[in-house]
Amino acid sequence: MEQPQLGNGGAEAVLNLEPSSSISIAYHSLFGPHDDLILLELDEKLLPDILQQRITLRGQPDEDAVLYTGSKTYGIKFVGNSNSALLIPPSDQTEFCENSLDCKRKDDDQQGVASVIKVAPGNMELVEVAPRLDKLKLLLSENPYTFQEDLEMEDLEVVEKGNTGLYKWDDLVEKVQASDEELRSELQALSAVEIGGYWRIVDVKHMDTILRMLFHNSVINDWSLDALNEDEVVSMLESDGYPHKLAHHCLHVYGNKVDENLGRQVWKLDERRVCVHFAREILKEGKRKMESFMKEWMQKIPEGMQASFDMLEGEVLTERLGVETWIRAFSVSSLPSSPAERFSILFRERPKWEWKDFVFLPSLFLLPFSCSYSQVVFFSLV
Repeated sequence: MEQPQLGNGGAEAVLNLEPSSSISIAYHSLFGPHDDLILLELDEKLLPDILQQRITLRGQPDEDAVLYTGSKTYGIKFVGNSNSALLIPPSDQTEFCENSLDCKRKDDDQQGVASVIKVAPGNMELVEVAPRLDKLKLLLSENPYTFQEDLEMEDLEVVEKGNTGLYKWDDLVEKVQASDEELRSELQALSAVEIGGYWRIVDVKHMDTILRMLFHNSVINDWSLDALNEDEVVSMLESDGYPHKLAHHCLHVYGNKVDENLGRQVWKLDERRVCVHFAREILKEGKRKMESFMKEWMQKIPEGMQASFDMLEGEVLTERLGVETWIRAFSVSSLPSSPAERFSILFRERPKWEWKDFVFLPSLFLLPFSCSYSQVVFFSLV
């Protein structure tokens, strides 16, 4: 067998081995457990993020640590190996020596020998997981923005630092296990708005008042709900006493920007979002007979919009009691992402679910894509 040429030991000597050649190994003088050295197995697509330091590790003391790139979340787990891995440091071992003279002496003593500094019994693996966003809604719900604050605060950009239950972006990043992109997406899904540097959910009653005033102004000024001029809408709502920030937020929550030309921004109100809003307002008082609900719902819908019961998928449940059909609010978006908690709530709601529920309300039973087989609760549909 061909023997390697003598030279500096260390990782380089192993990496440069020719086929069918060998090298001697020995315990490094600093051999030990070195708990600060951990092997991490990576998918090749993650290597650029690691090398360019675009990743972060986050987790509260009572949570498992997770790793984040700019757009995805990864769970971390330890995997034991049947064959131990030998960790060999580079020939430049200054980080392991107390001074450079010690390193030079040890290097001279171990020419042509690869020195093992640690035996690793396993490695860490990354598994892409669903972001843990349930906590975000809980945090933002601690102190929703209310109409009373409009009256008390002249400037929404100035918020008293002593207020509790208020969170800035950095606070949410620290507390919520999700990548920045996933966190921003969920803030948008929750219709959160940044006020005075703090992310807030606006009280539903307050949003309802602003939306109704927008419709009132649209009738008076003969505005088309498909072509609302942002400047006109916001200016009119401000004259009605609503802050600029919330007037603009109302367009974001219930509309979509359809045109931006020569500084003129045009919005179109989203039919489904508006119709769902009024359905929620009706059902927040409790369940209703279907006929009564549909009649009131149609009366509340602004002229020019068409409400369809299909719009309420994932927002309501129906049940038949005798000859009457009843409807009540049941938002899928409020269900926890944890499979066990999700199914627990579903079966507290109903001891039995019919196949048609699975077909027509599939989002009820959707689980996070990262759940393991041990987390899945199997059940029968009747």
